[in-house]
Amino acid sequence: MKHPLALALSVALSTLALGACQAPTRHDGTKGGTTVAPDVAANPLFEPSPLPFQYPQFDKIKDTDFGPAFDRGMADQLKEIDAIANDPEAPTFDNTIVAMEKGGQVLERATTIFFSLVGADTNDARKKIQADYSSKFAAHHDAIYLNPKLFARIEALYRQRASLGLDAEGVRLVERYYDDFVRAGAKLSDADKARLKQINGELATLGTKFSQNVLAEVNESAIVVDTKEELDGLSDEAISAAAEAAKARKLDGKYVLALQNTTGQPPEAFLTHRALRQRLHEASVVRGSRGNAWDNTGIVSQIMKLRVERAKMLGYPNFAAYSLATQTAKTPEAVNAMLGQLAPPAVANAKREAADLQAVIDEEQKAKGQPTFKLEPWDWAFYTEKVRQKKFSFDESQIKPYLEAKNVLENGVFHAAGQLYGLTFKQRTDLPVYQPDVLVYDVFDADGSQLAIFIEDMYARPSKRGGAWMNAYVQQNKLFGTHPVVANHLNIPKPPEGKPTLLTWDETRTMFHEFGHALHGMFSNVTYPYFAGTSVPRDFVEFPSQVNEMWADWPSVLANYAKHYQSGAPMPKELLDKVMAAAQFNEGFRTTEYLGAAMLDQNWHQIGSVEGVPAANGVMAFESAAMQKDGIAYPAVPPRYRTPYFSHIMSGYAAGYYAYIWSEVLDANTVEWIKQHGGLKRENGDRFRQTLLSRGGSKDASELFRDFTGHDPKIEPLLERRGLTAAAATKPTAKAGVKSKKKSRK
Repeated sequence: MKHPLALALSVALSTLALGACQAPTRHDGTKGGTTVAPDVAANPLFEPSPLPFQYPQFDKIKDTDFGPAFDRGMADQLKEIDAIANDPEAPTFDNTIVAMEKGGQVLERATTIFFSLVGADTNDARKKIQADYSSKFAAHHDAIYLNPKLFARIEALYRQRASLGLDAEGVRLVERYYDDFVRAGAKLSDADKARLKQINGELATLGTKFSQNVLAEVNESAIVVDTKEELDGLSDEAISAAAEAAKARKLDGKYVLALQNTTGQPPEAFLTHRALRQRLHEASVVRGSRGNAWDNTGIVSQIMKLRVERAKMLGYPNFAAYSLATQTAKTPEAVNAMLGQLAPPAVANAKREAADLQAVIDEEQKAKGQPTFKLEPWDWAFYTEKVRQKKFSFDESQIKPYLEAKNVLENGVFHAAGQLYGLTFKQRTDLPVYQPDVLVYDVFDADGSQLAIFIEDMYARPSKRGGAWMNAYVQQNKLFGTHPVVANHLNIPKPPEGKPTLLTWDETRTMFHEFGHALHGMFSNVTYPYFAGTSVPRDFVEFPSQVNEMWADWPSVLANYAKHYQSGAPMPKELLDKVMAAAQFNEGFRTTEYLGAAMLDQNWHQIGSVEGVPAANGVMAFESAAMQKDGIAYPAVPPRYRTPYFSHIMSGYAAGYYAYIWSEVLDANTVEWIKQHGGLKRENGDRFRQTLLSRGGSKDASELFRDFTGHDPKIEPLLERRGLTAAAATKPTAKAGVKSKKKSRK
């Protein structure tokens, strides 16, 4: 049941809404003042897609189909739940748990496709549908999870689970259902249930509004540049893209630099005009807190108060304790201890890096006969590139010609999967796509049977949310006999027509990273939908994808894809050695900006009373005080996200942004194990697939890790990788094969 129920609620609360790019169309069929009655009989969401593996019929699904499908899906599921709850037969695993797993198919199908499109290609119609249905989905969720008769049957099975004759996956399914219902409020009094329903509805509405504000202001805050000279330092392709962006806004002759939903902005690394870098930075950091139509501070205050109230109602001291109880971390204290251990050396590293940057500034200004200036946040990336060039004699522009996007995908990402797991891939062009640039591939297992369908959506666009992610349109499970249809999404700037798509090294790693999520979804081999694919704890889900990054610079893989897009010549070993030598470079900055955001998240969600939540006008002061308290406040390195545009923690990663580095602990241990056991070998891939990737959530995540590595996780490999040990701080940074863990992908 988690697939339709929790999906309908969690995706409604967590999916980030996007800017509009089409004329408004309401789900009731209204467009431009004309009402068109939806053809219910022709709604393609009512039945499974007839395409291979139930691949979505993107060419037939209309925005007007979603509302009727949601309405029918919720109505059908409530009838199914009513029949289960009122079944005169005694509860059994089949007539209660399995029956719930089988229910809600129309709703599951419609919500999966809708919220996937909201993330990848939204419009005004979809934004309106999202806003209209967010509270309805919350109410639907509550109608099921707060049904006393239904819970009584689940509770009875929970008590009998050891004697039901179930296999381990079946027993775990009963336990998970019971825990989900209890955590949703099934044991509350009627009065508390009524209040909980109100809270859930309000949170759903506020979450949608927050995400829509974030994207609207990202698009609205784009920087308009009057002259080409101001863009000095950007590549010709980047300048052309800025000119095209201006034309799209009817600003011919000007240039537009679009913002990303992070504090730092990529052009800051290359723009020689310091004033323009400052404009970019200042436009970025004030988003959501400047008193305009998209100000999110009031929404933040309301959301945090409601989360505190909800957690208290359910018996937890704060929302973080509630959220972490089902994660591998288990407690806020465990998260605080890990983050607290990392913060001091990270800030110390950042300050050492800042001293190097300041020295370059001083030297340059002296050579120009001009007074020096203090390093500011908008200077960091720019002077980092200068120091990188000075220390390692290369910059990103030198390696990009060897990293053409489709070649990286097919001869890098796919090649590694072939070597490690025996997979093969074949592009197909006969299936419909929701956007012309999207690529589709059939994926075949080592025995030649088709395993999955894979979708690659590379390019950034105004209708697409920021970052990079994976989602499943169809998940594997034996109950229905379905096979995976999974998608990867990146935000690579699309080059002008006729120009190649050349990646940075970080974008290359991100492509490998996201395909790690795709493998997790494609290798799923579970019985029940509840456990399929990436249905694992939030602080575990990033772990397999981070492991897959190791193949980006694995010598045999790199040699197969790092070739000049024009000549086909391999990347020179000298250049590759420089890339590898620079792997830990700027790690203090990257770790500090990430930890700033992760610790800020914990501070918000460890507030223990409604009265302790600041009002709207105190939100930014709370943020500042929290960072000072944790010793992570370093003005030159602001947090990766500030509170009013921290979309992760207003949605599915509430109290969970720490998960990336928690997962990296597991990742670093696993990479160490794989290297010790021969690296890129089928035996290692088969072991990882069988013991971990194929198991989904059917077994405790910590046990899955131990099944593969044979030991509990150790933090030392992570500290070494990030240069945070005392030894690493004093040794040379040149270290071939070390991962660069930039956080731009999230």
